Amino acid sequence: MHPKALLDESASLIEQVFKFEHPADAVVARHFRENRSLGPRERATLSDTVYAVLRERLKLEWLARSGSGSKWRRLAILAFPGDRAFVKSALTEPEKTWLDHCDAVSDADLMSQHRHNLPDWLATALGEQVGDDFDALVASLNQAAPLDLRVNLLKTKREAALASIRQAGLASDPTPYSPLGIRLAGKPSLAKLPAFVEGEVEVQDEGSQLLALLLDAKRGEMVVDFCAGAGGKTLAIGAAMRNSGRLYAFDTSGHRLDALKPRLARSGLSNVHPVAIAHERDDRIKRLAGKIDRVLVDAPCSGLGTLRRNPDLKWRQTPQTVAAQTQLQLAILTSAARLLKPGGRLVYATCSLLPTENEAVAEAFSAAQTGFEPLPVADILEALHVGAANALCAGNAGQWLRLWPHRHSTDGFFAAVWRKKP
Repeated sequence: MHPKALLDESASLIEQVFKFEHPADAVVARHFRENRSLGPRERATLSDTVYAVLRERLKLEWLARSGSGSKWRRLAILAFPGDRAFVKSALTEPEKTWLDHCDAVSDADLMSQHRHNLPDWLATALGEQVGDDFDALVASLNQAAPLDLRVNLLKTKREAALASIRQAGLASDPTPYSPLGIRLAGKPSLAKLPAFVEGEVEVQDEGSQLLALLLDAKRGEMVVDFCAGAGGKTLAIGAAMRNSGRLYAFDTSGHRLDALKPRLARSGLSNVHPVAIAHERDDRIKRLAGKIDRVLVDAPCSGLGTLRRNPDLKWRQTPQTVAAQTQLQLAILTSAARLLKPGGRLVYATCSLLPTENEAVAEAFSAAQTGFEPLPVADILEALHVGAANALCAGNAGQWLRLWPHRHSTDGFFAAVWRKKP
């Protein structure tokens, strides 16, 4: 595609995404479906441009003010990836001069909000938690996440999977914390990777793998993944159960559960039972009350721990939407807890960085549900042979799992664990 046409296409796509009516990845995917003539390189350029604008929105909007013409075109020019000579071939002489001027601006010339590129309320909330680590956290959130895989122990072991992946020509290493994880260099296509096609590995962030490990599901048990979504943790739990027992994958979205089906087929699991529910008080849940050994509640949340993958969330979420989520999170956790039999384990998790969705919900549950005993996450991780367990935890005696992108190179995750008293 000619540089001018590609630049125009980028500007159009940025305008669509910035309506914030739908998640950015859904808007980009729809655009590609509607424009199937776009080749892999064009799609990669368009996607990279859109996500660069989302990550550095405040900085790029500030720089764009000094230019002329369409705002969306100016943003596309500033964020366009690769060699400047390519994009300049589509620019007028005044635009080239303007771009050179923008490129000469250094971080020292920027105000703080143009360096961190976060809405004020979120910058304040994160700064209060990490203090002097704020700049490191922001830098990590503005980088693309690595591609992590989880080894399916039903089919292979990590050493064998690593050997297979390397034999296919992909650079890869074991993840530092999860004993099941492999981290790939770059973002290679997995469509023809034998280990992926045969179900020996599945895409899953290392932090998400640790959440599934915390449940510590055993052979022959009755287990519930209460908010299963597309099933990444469901697959990990099913493999931990060695394809035995019964694993219910609950979700209010049948569409998300449909996305689990091809992954389930590839995994070789037959103990997983996807169930679409209307809400957390659905009658199908009530019938299982007091019968379940372990429950994972990966609750709906702001998703602000996944900004490396979903930078649009920082512009779509507000203090009001977060406050509404916390009420739902506690309601879901309370309902899910009713499923457990005495001695059963409950895990509450989010992919949020905010205490209001994490520690505050866990503490509210503990205060209201005296029949549940909190379990220190650090002790569980050490028993599972997870390296540097204490470094992954926060609170007294390693009470909670607290993962940070800048410290652990994972998405931002939180988890709390309880045992139902006899």
